[in-house]
Amino acid sequence: MRDVLPQLHRWLAEGTAFGLATVIGARGSAPRGPGAVMAVSAAGEVVGSVSGGCVEGAVYDVATKVLATGETRRETYGVSDEEAFSVGLTCGGTIDVLVRPVTSASSLGQVLDSLEEAEPVAVATVVGGTAPLGEQLDIWQDRVQGSLGDSGLDAAVTTDARGLLAQGMTGTELYGPHGQRCMADVSVFVQSFVPPPRTLIFGANDFAMALSATGAQLGYRVTVCDARPVFATPHRFPHVHEVVCEWPHDYLARTAVDARTVICVLTHDPKFDVPVLTSALRTPAAYIGVMGSRRTRSDRTTRLQEQGVTDAELARLASPIGLDLGARTPEETAVSIAAEIIQRRWGGTGFPLSGLTGDIHRHEIPQTAAPPRPRVSRPVEAAHHNR
Repeated sequence: MRDVLPQLHRWLAEGTAFGLATVIGARGSAPRGPGAVMAVSAAGEVVGSVSGGCVEGAVYDVATKVLATGETRRETYGVSDEEAFSVGLTCGGTIDVLVRPVTSASSLGQVLDSLEEAEPVAVATVVGGTAPLGEQLDIWQDRVQGSLGDSGLDAAVTTDARGLLAQGMTGTELYGPHGQRCMADVSVFVQSFVPPPRTLIFGANDFAMALSATGAQLGYRVTVCDARPVFATPHRFPHVHEVVCEWPHDYLARTAVDARTVICVLTHDPKFDVPVLTSALRTPAAYIGVMGSRRTRSDRTTRLQEQGVTDAELARLASPIGLDLGARTPEETAVSIAAEIIQRRWGGTGFPLSGLTGDIHRHEIPQTAAPPRPRVSRPVEAAHHNR
């Protein structure tokens, strides 16, 4: 939703009706996961994508019909469809798409305002079963608006949605007609909108410059921190949201870190590395990586153990940082680090897809702080950034 936020805001402000298509389910090698959106205005303008191009034409047609009738529709697209090669997902996946009309009277405007202000909000929509299709309940941590058609259902969904919102998770929940648990009469799709996850980069060097740009492109809110004022300057890091000139461990001590936060230590100096890593490894961060050679790693491990860091905490550390791509330049190294962050987030193997079988795209896999996968030794020279 964030990528089409400005356009949807403009349409609502102008009073332009539009059809909003949302992916509510994905199976197999579907290219976009639940929550992906595409919107079609009454004038025929299109923003967003639900499949990366496979079924956009078919969804466009459905959206125009929804605008004409005012009725919400649910559609399924997959390779087994009768018209697979014209409107289906030839990649072999299947997606369920809910298409509903939106007018200036819709509550969506308040949801978009919350997205713009980085205020967490969840949108719960009936997507199947006995309740009216498309009924919507908007849920914040301190208030709700709208209804799914039954007060008991509203109460149950509100409780569950706030739990999903706290975890930044999106998914479909099943209920009885009045919100009863362990029943499947009503399907409700809960889409969580939370502020972008953070990337904290410590060390304002060339590698940080490249990684900060890559992190911003991946949708992270990026902060670069370094104690040296000559290097920690905004003009050196035009892509970041914040540049901080402060000792890394002091900044980390006063900064909120959650289970989606990424921490990358690129300072190459024990007086910076050890204090900030000692603190970082005791946070719930999703990923903690540090640059340096294997010799440096051994020395750093000893220093961290002297500071009371446990073996379990050390096991969370990606050291040397990044995947083995043979990277040499700062830009290549940034790709290596980003690849490892993505692999941890979605549970990928890190192996070439050409040598694997099964689904290419994975959906609804929560981000975790799992320890690094074992590395395979090979008789070649180490990557430049780990020397």
